[in-house]
Amino acid sequence: MSVLVATCALPTQALALDTAKCTARPNADAGNDILGAKNTRITWEGQSAEGEQIARVVLTVPSGTTFSLDSARATVLSGPELMTRESPEVEFTADGQSFIATFPEPLAAGAYLRLEIYDVFFPGAGGDMQVTGEVTFADGTTQAIDDIPVIHVVDTPLFDQWANWLSEQQWVQDSLQNNAIKLFLNLPILVRSIPTIFSGFGVAVATVACAFPLAIVVGFLLSLMRMSKLRILRGIASLYVNIVRGTPLFLQIYIAFFGLPLAGINIPNFPLGVVVMMLNSGAYMCEIFRAGILSISKGQTEAARSLGMNRLQTTLYVILPQMFRLVIPNLTSEFITLYKDTSLLAAVGIMELVMYARTIVASTGSITPYIVAALFYLVITLPLSKVTRHLEERTRAGRKRKRKGVPAASATTKEA
Repeated sequence: MSVLVATCALPTQALALDTAKCTARPNADAGNDILGAKNTRITWEGQSAEGEQIARVVLTVPSGTTFSLDSARATVLSGPELMTRESPEVEFTADGQSFIATFPEPLAAGAYLRLEIYDVFFPGAGGDMQVTGEVTFADGTTQAIDDIPVIHVVDTPLFDQWANWLSEQQWVQDSLQNNAIKLFLNLPILVRSIPTIFSGFGVAVATVACAFPLAIVVGFLLSLMRMSKLRILRGIASLYVNIVRGTPLFLQIYIAFFGLPLAGINIPNFPLGVVVMMLNSGAYMCEIFRAGILSISKGQTEAARSLGMNRLQTTLYVILPQMFRLVIPNLTSEFITLYKDTSLLAAVGIMELVMYARTIVASTGSITPYIVAALFYLVITLPLSKVTRHLEERTRAGRKRKRKGVPAASATTKEA
């Protein structure tokens, strides 16, 4: 990222050298933080006063900070309105914590200078890093640069510390020589991605936690409408279910997120995402509930009526308890589907699992963050898939006992 983190506005007049800015490149996987013990770059820019020619600049970094001279470079703007750009010959040297740029030919008076120091590693503990400086002019006079702003460095998170440790291990470096491992199973990137992608995991779970209960209500009401004796209710429910089930969820998300604002309806991203997922899942749950109700024998209804129950009592105390027990496996499968479908919300900017992973992939060039995202999906889907199979087995076993005429209590005793 090219965001400048720390800037300093200076007085309009300076004695000799005016620092325009001193920044460090953000190096966090997401956001604009500057992390300690992780590669970054320091950029210092300053302008000499009229009549002063810069011959040497010394920048001293805080104790514990390391840097490299290999890619260091200088850029100079000079001439009328600073329109002339050049990269002069510079001798870069280091003296302990000091970075020294010496110009064989002094810069033109009033020149604007930009120095870039690469492979900078601030201390892992973080804190306010004060870069100090000194400038030597063509006439031999030396003056301290006392207006350099502080660079705030965040302490390195635990996962980044582990990733840095892995990066230093020879066996990890050897494994990364394999291009497939480097792209799909880069261990330092995998470890570093976990806390960032976990933020998206929370958003995905929150989306499902809000959408799923609401979808149950929507689906149940739609199922009652589809079985209603009123033709208009059956028609409305059937039309809705057929349209939603017959079009891709991705298209429905686009219509909601881009169509509604054009119509003057502006809803925050997260609530809108919940509503879209709810309405889509509700259409599928409608068929699940309808199938569950229709699977119950008519004899159950007739027996309830013979006991003096009215239609509402029969539905509440006889039909629904049996129906919900039968559809639990299908509802669990629908929950899994809904959870996986939250990945589609990344296309409209909601910061969930895939969106965070895509951000890290863009900055690292490795597919490993997508593997981490897949693991977070599996954390939810694999246990629920096992629960679904168990519930389906119990449901089948219950139906077999009913066909054989074995009472539930005696069956339970036998199993015990």
